[in-house]
Amino acid sequence: MAAWSLLAALLCVSSVACADELWPGVIWAPEPGVGWQYQLQGEIDTSVPADVYVVDLFDVDKSVVADVQTNDRHVVCYLNAGALEEWRPDAGDYPPELVGEPLRRWPGESWVDVRRTDLLEPIIAARIDLCSAKGFDAVDPDNLDGYLQDTGFPITADDQLRFNRMIARLAHDRGLGVGLKNDVEQIPELVDSFDFAVNERCFAEAECSTLQPFVDAGKAVLHIEYESPTSVFCPTTTALGFSSIRKSWDLGADREACPAA
Repeated sequence: MAAWSLLAALLCVSSVACADELWPGVIWAPEPGVGWQYQLQGEIDTSVPADVYVVDLFDVDKSVVADVQTNDRHVVCYLNAGALEEWRPDAGDYPPELVGEPLRRWPGESWVDVRRTDLLEPIIAARIDLCSAKGFDAVDPDNLDGYLQDTGFPITADDQLRFNRMIARLAHDRGLGVGLKNDVEQIPELVDSFDFAVNERCFAEAECSTLQPFVDAGKAVLHIEYESPTSVFCPTTTALGFSSIRKSWDLGADREACPAA
């Protein structure tokens, strides 16, 4: 980046318009049907035949990101946006009043009060800065549907929309793509703000049709099922244009991908 561009970046007010001026046309987004891998546990297996990898922000070193990116592959950083994970290095940055009820199934995780964007924005911005510093191409922010959960806070749909759009803005301000994780009920309001979708269990929940606006907009739907065999869900989701895989709940390297359309 030229010196004047670097100065502009330092002076840039957080806005998508400003980001578009600094990184014109650079923000990457996967296209419908792309092959992908979702691995959040264990040593990253870079031999998986996928063009897109989603891996953990904190646990994966910059050198691994660079290794995956060989041969025109792309890497997305997973971070927990709507919940606190007590083992993360920045867990102490969360004020106690932001921490709510624990998540079911995931020990050590608690919902956060997404109404308090004033307190959460600096924490999440620092995380997305780390995504950028490690060379990731995009962000996979998890738990963006707290308004539908037992969080311990009276979060409304409007609160969630404001928080989710803040996440998208923070990613775009740094030249990174961003995926909408689940939150299928708000897709009509959010599809224009996000560059792709990451969905878990839409087939099991009978809600895959709600993701069609992303494909219609030329944006990938990176889809995961956990219980159903691929022979059951692949015909449906492949026909919809999704990039579907089957994973075990431990989210290790093993995966089974649906055949390409």
